[in-house]
Amino acid sequence: MAYGGDEQQSQDYLFKIVLLGDSSVGKSNLLARFARNEFFPNSKSTIGVEFQTQKLVIDGKEIKAQIWDTAGQERFRAVTSAYYRGAVGALLVYDITRRQTFDSVGRWLNELHAHSDMNVVTILIGNKTDLKHAREVSTAEGKALAEAQGLFFMETSALDSSNVTAAFQTVVKEIYSILSRKVFQSQEQKKSELQSLSNGKAVVLQSEAPRDTNSSGRWCWFLDLMATRGSLLRAVGCNDADPVSEKVVLAFFKSKG
Repeated sequence: MAYGGDEQQSQDYLFKIVLLGDSSVGKSNLLARFARNEFFPNSKSTIGVEFQTQKLVIDGKEIKAQIWDTAGQERFRAVTSAYYRGAVGALLVYDITRRQTFDSVGRWLNELHAHSDMNVVTILIGNKTDLKHAREVSTAEGKALAEAQGLFFMETSALDSSNVTAAFQTVVKEIYSILSRKVFQSQEQKKSELQSLSNGKAVVLQSEAPRDTNSSGRWCWFLDLMATRGSLLRAVGCNDADPVSEKVVLAFFKSKG
């Protein structure tokens, strides 16, 4: 994985990732360290909508991770469904020096699952490992909870940068891995359908989302890659005729209403 890339290289993927956890666990500083290599020791709770973007390259594909902060709403338990809408990744953060933030993990998971797809790639993060003398939650406890909930796990320090990049990369890599497998399966299915047509066999296609045209008059198509309670990953593309595209672009913000 690498950052940046050739300016002429097009953006292949967009991943929406959300930061979750109680107030003052260090979410904003984790984001600042990852996106800008900054740290604010006296930072206050985030006010207003805030997100940062970071470009990465995986397997020659440019990934744009759009990472959203909860904007301080967690203090009032007012994080809305709009915040979660379209998210395919989440970093759930607690403070290893404040056990109550660890005890809140279950509530945050329930809220995430209530407002998004159950298959959102999630990593549990125990932050502020630089404050070892004040630790209230052991590494073993964090690992055990993550394993029980089927989450990735890592301990970090936004202050000294420990594991910050690795935590975000873990989520992005897993999302990309899931997408790659689903795209491959979709391509194999299409090959099979085309082969059946060439052999003179009738093929009954599954119902598709309605086609529509954009302002340029080209046909747009949508393909669900994974569906449980809604779609985790959705591919979208536009062509002049047949809805086949060699480049698959994730659409996370096309939900209406």
